[in-house]
Amino acid sequence: MKIEQPDPGFTTSLRSRKNFLTALRYSVMFTALIWLIFISNWLLGLDIQRYGLMPHQQSGLWGILYTPLLHGSWQHLIANTMPLLVVLTTTLFIYPNASIRVVPIIYFGTSVVVWVFGRPDIHIGISGVVYGLLSFVFVSGLLRRDMRSIAVSLLIWFLFSPLLSGLVPTAGPVSWEMHLAGFLLGIVLAIMYRDWDRPPVKRYAWEEEPDDGATASVHGHDRDLP
Repeated sequence: MKIEQPDPGFTTSLRSRKNFLTALRYSVMFTALIWLIFISNWLLGLDIQRYGLMPHQQSGLWGILYTPLLHGSWQHLIANTMPLLVVLTTTLFIYPNASIRVVPIIYFGTSVVVWVFGRPDIHIGISGVVYGLLSFVFVSGLLRRDMRSIAVSLLIWFLFSPLLSGLVPTAGPVSWEMHLAGFLLGIVLAIMYRDWDRPPVKRYAWEEEPDDGATASVHGHDRDLP
């Protein structure tokens, strides 16, 4: 299996650094929105958790729109915050074009799957989206076979592999259905978008035919992302 090295001129460019800061800013803004909703609910005693996703019920369909934004406790919210920040920033930065489709599909698709197949109980939390993005980033790195994607994939595995225990069916309040639905959806999307957002690859002279016997030199191949 050939592993390609991304062009350092692309990965370390000013544009790349700006893209990372943009991805981080969007991730922080989205996470801040979730915190704002939780704190407002906590201070005002609105009990909006009851409006979460309720499988098999027509009234529960509204939960598809906003159930990832709702959390049941401080512990629940805090446990999801750091994984969300890391994996959402990673997805937006490494896979900017695919993420425009992948993030909304995981956000809404996870809830749709749970509404169809989940237990008749209220399901809330962003963890289904987190699991979906984690599996997307991990599998994408394995499929693309470039050093940057593989390194990110391994880092994600190292940091968040303990979360795999959340995929096991339980009878407790944890929505393992959301976790499993997001995880499987992320894998499917990684396969679907495996050819998107491939970085420019560093090429060596011996990989190309020299022109009229001229001495070739190591260079980076520069091209725009699709």
